[in-house]
Amino acid sequence: MSDVPREAERLLTSEPLMAHLATCREGRPHVAPVWYLYDPDGDVIELVTTGRKLANVRENPRVALSVQKDHHGHAQWTVTLLGTARVVDDEAATRAATRRINAKYDASEDAWAENRLVRVSVGSAFVRTYDRGQ
Repeated sequence: MSDVPREAERLLTSEPLMAHLATCREGRPHVAPVWYLYDPDGDVIELVTTGRKLANVRENPRVALSVQKDHHGHAQWTVTLLGTARVVDDEAATRAATRRINAKYDASEDAWAENRLVRVSVGSAFVRTYDRGQ
């Protein structure tokens, strides 16, 4: 179980923002934007994805995510998460997660057949808020 600050939990669940998922590919970082859902009860991030990100997680489960809120190009806050990811090769679980995530982003319930659920167990979380005057 991680020690995610309450402020990070509040910000991660406050609105539908993109996260940037960092994985490792052949010893180099690979970063991609993703939709996500944070479960504060289990300190778990869920995302549904396909392609290179899945292969990267299968090879090296250590990941990082960052979520940032901007206003007219000025950062308001950022949350950075470090954790361990696992691909869930279960079609029913993937469909259920797709419905939950798409509901957060007000998107259709469609899911790509290649998508798989990825669950990230959060190990640590860092919050930074920015003064509007900066």
